[in-house]
Amino acid sequence: MGFYIGMKNFRFSLCALTLLIAILLLLTVAAAAAPQGTYLFYVGTYTEEGSKSKGIYAYRYDAKTAQITALGLAAETTNPSWVTLHPNGRFLYAVNEVGNYKGPSSGGVSAFSVDRATGKLTFLNEVPTRGADPCYVTVDRTGKYVLVANYTGGSVAVFPILKDGNLGEASAFVQHSGHGPDPQRQEGPHAHSIDLSPDNRFAMVDDLGLDEVLVYKFDSAKGTLTPNDPPFAKVDPSAGPRHFALHPSGKFAYVIGEMGHTVTAFFYDSASGRLRRLQSITTLPKDFTGRNDDAEVRVHPSGKFLYASNRGDDSIAIYKIDESGGTLDQVGSVPTRGKEPRSFEIDPTGTLLFAENQKSDNIVVFRIDVKTGRLTPTGKVLEVGSPVCVKFMGAE
Repeated sequence: MGFYIGMKNFRFSLCALTLLIAILLLLTVAAAAAPQGTYLFYVGTYTEEGSKSKGIYAYRYDAKTAQITALGLAAETTNPSWVTLHPNGRFLYAVNEVGNYKGPSSGGVSAFSVDRATGKLTFLNEVPTRGADPCYVTVDRTGKYVLVANYTGGSVAVFPILKDGNLGEASAFVQHSGHGPDPQRQEGPHAHSIDLSPDNRFAMVDDLGLDEVLVYKFDSAKGTLTPNDPPFAKVDPSAGPRHFALHPSGKFAYVIGEMGHTVTAFFYDSASGRLRRLQSITTLPKDFTGRNDDAEVRVHPSGKFLYASNRGDDSIAIYKIDESGGTLDQVGSVPTRGKEPRSFEIDPTGTLLFAENQKSDNIVVFRIDVKTGRLTPTGKVLEVGSPVCVKFMGAE
């Protein structure tokens, strides 16, 4: 009898211990999933005549409290319309979207060192991009190269990153050729973005002037670009591909068409770099009339939702992603509470969306419902002149 009672108590204790361990595991997972850490984020802007901006601005973001602190002007520089951060967090690179840096038909790309304590940027050097009006810059996965898209120049270029963060002379340059059906806006090539695959083997370039997503093989040892086979994927005529987003699964890709007000979904073959078209869907509500230019596309870190910005309708379109097939279903849209959302960014925790309204000189912050993808204004509005892009980095 005593043995039985002892065994019963032992089983009870074992069950209690198991339950306690399960609760602790759940709490650990919940804590890991909760927003943690402090971040810096930088805002790229236009500084052209009439703008209130002088360059790149810095903010500190506490993900625990959702508190945002303005750190002021991080670096004064001309038209830093797109910025990107080095994987080591020590350097920032910004295009200087001009057409005459060190001679005609070239913009510039600038290198800065990052002070994580203050957010300030120290200028290192600037090199010509070999094409006019560079509008997009990214760093490869190894942190050894910067890749740039020249919009007016209709070209892309690669620059080596030296040990001290400075940029060297171009290791690769590719000039696009041809035109699209719109004689006003597609009279020639207009490279609008350049992004790398997760394995660093392929570079995808949206060319607005050609209605093509060009795919290059990227050699991270030499910093060179060679055309893939096939060398591009097509979008609808006059869609004007602008920006590219890859699904977290690596199986699907999405391209926003600035002129056609569409998002085109592709199946992405990571082994070959090929893109196979799945769907094209509008970014506009059915009752919209007037002029509109699309700008940005982002996939939520969960892989469940996609967002796209409209300049004209001044809204963010919200889509649910079919996780097995990659296709999109529009579930709504939300006004950005400003004029012409040039771009937007989702914070690293996946809880906030920052919409940059270029023509109203502000960034409006929205909370993301992680179950539905819906956006709700938080009431936070950041005042900054002509904002174009936001990029985050860990500050700890």
